[in-house]
Amino acid sequence: MIGTRVEGVRVRLPHLENPMGHPNRRDLGLLVLRVGTGAVLAAHGTQKLLGWFGGGGLEGTTKAMEAMGFNPGRESAIAAGLGEAGGGVLLALGLATPAAGAAAAGAMAGAVAVHAPAGFFAQGGGYEYPAFLGFTAAGIGITGAGRYSLDHVTGHVLDRPWVVAAAFLGTAIAAAAVVGRRAQEQASPEPAPDVEPESA
Repeated sequence: MIGTRVEGVRVRLPHLENPMGHPNRRDLGLLVLRVGTGAVLAAHGTQKLLGWFGGGGLEGTTKAMEAMGFNPGRESAIAAGLGEAGGGVLLALGLATPAAGAAAAGAMAGAVAVHAPAGFFAQGGGYEYPAFLGFTAAGIGITGAGRYSLDHVTGHVLDRPWVVAAAFLGTAIAAAAVVGRRAQEQASPEPAPDVEPESA
């Protein structure tokens, strides 16, 4: 408790205890961030998995993943779609927030790797947009979902400090492995096709 003493009596200074003013402002801000970011991520994920909102569905996403150098394509499509859709829904609900934020950030790391050759800004095809979503999701995952969330309702069982560390460490390792494998395959020269000698 922050306070001062006036003639031997301790006086509370609640405006200093809560510098943001109203005690619900932080939680309301986190709710807006969670729902907005989660909805955008979930929409992109359902495009990839289910073909909703004009997406290519799993078949189209598989072909796109293979064209971008992510192999095997189907497994990569499922992982990206689940990271976005599952992570987005969980972020919006505020449930298992560290894992949700880490999963979404990992999916966005793959998107950043794809768009990186085009530079930063989105109008040139760069990685600005996925980087923004990834950092936002990661920030929510680290900060926590706030009071207006299922994590709060369930007593933060899935939001312990060790969960935060494990979720982000595991996602970082997995994302680095996937992106590194893609870069290695792209750097490897394609084998020359076998050509049968012409008969005399």
